[in-house]
Amino acid sequence: MPSPLLRPLDLTDDRTAGAVHRIGRAAYAVEAELIGFDGIPALGESLAQLRARPLCWLGAVSGDGAVAGFLAWEAAPEGAVALDRLCVDPAWFRRGIASLLLRHALTELFPDRTVEVTTGADNTPAVTLYERLGFARGADFSPVPGLTMASFTRAGAAAGAPQAR
Repeated sequence: MPSPLLRPLDLTDDRTAGAVHRIGRAAYAVEAELIGFDGIPALGESLAQLRARPLCWLGAVSGDGAVAGFLAWEAAPEGAVALDRLCVDPAWFRRGIASLLLRHALTELFPDRTVEVTTGADNTPAVTLYERLGFARGADFSPVPGLTMASFTRAGAAAGAPQAR
């Protein structure tokens, strides 16, 4: 399969929203297995709840129009960007989709802004990706019993962050 193209996603479109919802649930089911915790909020999120979130969406879309993965974010305090979700369709795992989305966001969409993200501390693929792209790991925390989350921050290029490789 050729590399997908990156484009904004419009969740008012039923087909797009349905694909994002399906992919998110599939990706979070895999994360739930990795971290040993099936209470990830997005796993129980309805399509209406997903669409109601005030997020910006970037998708990796294949030549036939299928969404292979997506990144969603919102503005955080003091001009930072909070990544809300980075999901890849399991059919596209291990093909660089998450790296493609995140690198584009860091270099093209918000190169001069601090970026914050959290993931399950035992989600080794995500932890490795964030560390590889210059995120500094902060303190781990447990929002609920049985779940340990890892927090990451990457300063914008203006603040001297390493550029995504």
